[in-house]
Order: sequence, then C-alpha cells, then structure tokens
Amino acid sequence: MTTARTARTARTVVAAALAAGLTVTALAAPALAAAPAPAPAKTGHAATQAALRAAVDAGVPGAVAQARVDGRSWTGTAGERGGDDRYRVGSITKTFAATVLLQLQAEGRIDLDDPVEKWLPGLVRGNGHDGRKITVRQLLNHTSGVYSYTEDPAFQEKVFGPGFLEHRYDTWKPRELVAVATGHAPDFAPGTSWKYSNTNFVLAGLVIEKVTGRPYGKAVENRIVKPLKLRATSVPGTRTTVPQPSSRAYSTLVPDAGAPVHDVTELNPSLAHAAGEMISDSADLQTFYRALLKGRLLPKAEMRELTATVPVSPQYPDFRYGLGISWQKLSCGTEVWGHGGGIHGSVSEAYTTRDGRHSLAANINADWTGDTQAVVEAEFCGTLPAKK
Repeated sequence: MTTARTARTARTVVAAALAAGLTVTALAAPALAAAPAPAPAKTGHAATQAALRAAVDAGVPGAVAQARVDGRSWTGTAGERGGDDRYRVGSITKTFAATVLLQLQAEGRIDLDDPVEKWLPGLVRGNGHDGRKITVRQLLNHTSGVYSYTEDPAFQEKVFGPGFLEHRYDTWKPRELVAVATGHAPDFAPGTSWKYSNTNFVLAGLVIEKVTGRPYGKAVENRIVKPLKLRATSVPGTRTTVPQPSSRAYSTLVPDAGAPVHDVTELNPSLAHAAGEMISDSADLQTFYRALLKGRLLPKAEMRELTATVPVSPQYPDFRYGLGISWQKLSCGTEVWGHGGGIHGSVSEAYTTRDGRHSLAANINADWTGDTQAVVEAEFCGTLPAKK
C-alpha cells in the first residue's frame, strides 16, 4: 500500500487491483470508505470546501469540485485550480463504456450474457483464461476473474514507475494490454468472486468495436457525448495533451511521499483504453450521471441491469458494484451512484443520488496524497474532514 492509498483509506479493497508499490492510483476503482463518525447536519457546501482545502493542506497542488442540488450549482476550488478545469477521469470511463454496451443490448445487437469468445474469438486464452466461459456481463461487473494488466510488475515499472518518464508517449494497442493480462493466471473462476480488473474494460471496449465496426470512442461520442452536449468531454485515443482550460497533473512516481514531484500531465492514454482514458470536467460528469440515473440513456430493462449490483467484500457491505457503476451508502445513510477514477496525477469522483437531484464531481491533481472520498462524504453528508 502506497503513501497515497494509505492517506486515502477509502480505496483499500478495490485499490488492490493495483499491486503494492504502485505510486499512482492508476485507473483506480471507486473509493471505499471506512466507517466514519456520525455525520453532522448538512448545511450548504461549507464542508465540501473544507475537504478541498484539507486536500491542499495535505500536499495536493489543487482541488476542484462542483455540486448541483435541485438545479442549483455550486463550484469550489482550493490551491491552483480553476472551477471549469478539464481533467483525466480515469476509471469513470468505465461507466460510459458499460452504458454503450447496454444500449447495444437494448437494440438487440448483443446480449450481455454472450460469451466473450463470441465477439473476440481466441483473444482471452492462456494460463487458465478462457473467453468461452466468461460473459460480457462478467466483464462489466468485475466477476470475470480476468487478471488486471495494471498489476503486471513489468507494466507497472514502465508505465507507472520511474520508467514513465521514458515511456509516457508510447502507444499501447488494446490487444497488447490483454496479452499482458493473459500472461498471468486468472484470479478466480468466472462468476465465483469479485475483483476489480482493468482488463475487463479493455475487453469491453473491444467488444463495442466488434459489434459496431468502429472505435469504441466513436460509439461513446455519438451515443452519449453529443446527445448530452458534453462539450468538455472527449475520448483522446493517443492525444497526449489535456484541452484547455485545465491545470497540470503531478506524481512522485514512486511509493515515497517525500520523493521529487514530476509533471505527468502529458501522456499517451492508450495505456488505459476503455478502462480509463477519457477527459471531462465536473459539469459534464454530473450531467452524464444525472442523465444516466434518471433513465435518459437507457430503457427501463437495461436500467435494472445497470443497477443490479454484486457485493465486493464482506468488509464493505455498504459498497456494491453494478455494470460499470458503483453504489455506496454513505455515513449519513445517503445512497449514491457513480464511479471514482485515477490515472497519473489525477484522482476523480463523480456521484449522484438515484433521483438525480443531488450530484457531485471532484478532482485533485496529485496521486500521492489527498482524500477524495472525504469530499464525497462532505458534500452528501456535511462531514467535516478530520483534523490532523
């Protein structure tokens, strides 16, 4: 466990998708919170602003959050950030990809219970992996058992460790990422357990491409980004920069909070593909999750499938995972849906209540310190950050 994840205790279970020693919260899953003290009464956004400030006090260069309650928006910043910053959203990409696959099922073009082998013949094979026994649904809810390529030590060293500075502009083909994964044994037999695996969503992106005959990013753009007018949202492919307005992103690249800090803003996001390459801003992310949870993107049948959750760990009964989306019951009892995401120098959270009346999206531009789950608790529960 790195210093960053020690500070962000909320990431304990799903961050296990990344091996100990990996500095950045790369393509990280939604946050998991240890049970905090009972929440005080919610009053405005003062607690959220305090949580942003606490992140900066902990060493984060900048933090930004935007919330929307019954149509009224609030934006808060701390440190060197702009309220309309665009940023890399990491694993929040997964919800976009899952939504596209559910749309394709609604159109009768795929069944989520199809074996992966039907769409990607021969790809998920080796060391015990067998795409004939894994369904597309199991990819989306992380019950496939497929090894996560981001746990591979050589990949970590090259992409997340000191090797990043040399390899930051390398292009990775999605099938290369899958090959890294199938070089290892699966974590468990399909359907017998739960473990967060970024390979699942690289495969999901490839399935979208097989079904539609186009890059998965085009499906995301045509089916979600354009209809919702998400003007700050993009699927960058191999583009290495983040569009303006945006702030820089920073990482230590080693599990040592005292190590030198590097500017990691520019990178080739093909290392993440459909598991975590997208760029957005806080306003767009809220628009997306509100539209999704209010049923604007999926028919009722697919909404039931999206929100049919599985447990992730007996240790965390108040956290469950659906199809590319997570459910949390927070300390005050409020239930929220959404996803967290991390990639080099960028950690994000985007959540909304089931009725879409209250939403939040937040980002910090560092990956070695700062507690983004505290921002979620602050906004929805009014929980003030713990004093050091």
